[in-house]
Order: sequence, then structure tokens, then C-alpha cells
Amino acid sequence: MSSKEIQVLEDYISQHNLKITKQRRAVLNAFLDCEEHISADELHKLVTATEPKVGLATVYRTIALLIQSGLASELDFGDGQKRYEHKYMHSHHDHMICTECGKIIEFNHPLIEKFQEEVAARNGFTMTSHKLDIFGICKECR
Repeated sequence: MSSKEIQVLEDYISQHNLKITKQRRAVLNAFLDCEEHISADELHKLVTATEPKVGLATVYRTIALLIQSGLASELDFGDGQKRYEHKYMHSHHDHMICTECGKIIEFNHPLIEKFQEEVAARNGFTMTSHKLDIFGICKECR
């Protein structure tokens, strides 16, 4: 877990006249310890393993703070459940999502990045960010 990430959240919270509570810190620590694309329910289960009094509403509110402060990204892979991943000091990547088992594979390919920039430039479009999600069936499920 990075003390820089903790500092980012604490700075954001203090700038917005909020308090850094034990519960928020527990949610942040559980999120930072997890390298998966995690749902709020899954994060809640991780948090309550060590802090049983943390409610699901606190997890949702803390996730919102993580997103607003730039520590987390919200992902929607079309399965009816939002997922969250680390954003701060993490490199850009795209996702392949198995529609059978839900497995998520992160990838990055320089040609995809290059072609996106070329298409944007050809259309006079200034790209500020992008996301690519490819849906299909993984080799284990085929």
C-alpha cells in the first residue's frame, strides 16, 4: 500500500472539509491491497473481515471519494455490477471480458493506441482519454 495514495485521499478529504475516519481508512486500505477489478460488495466483504462495523453505505461513499480524488476508476462491463480499479500511478490499459465466466484480462498494444490517435487526428478530434473493452469468450471457457 502506498503512503502517497493515502496522502492523496487525505488531502482531498481535508480540501473538501470532510473527515478521514477509521472506516474510510479501512476501505482505502482494503481497496489498495486488492489488485482485482472489485465490486462494492466484494470490497465490503474484504473490509468487514477486519472492521466488522463498516457498513455497505460507507463503502459506497468512500468509493465515490476514491473516484473523485483520482485514486480509482469505475468500470462497467455490462454485467449489472460496477467494478473499481486502481488509477493513481497506474499505466493505461484496455480490457478483454469473458462473457461466460467474467474473467477480465488487461492488455495494452501500441498499434491500437497509434491507430486511435490516427483516427482521432484524421477526424480533427482531440482525444483526451479512451477506454476499450472487448467482450468474448476466454480460452478456458471455449
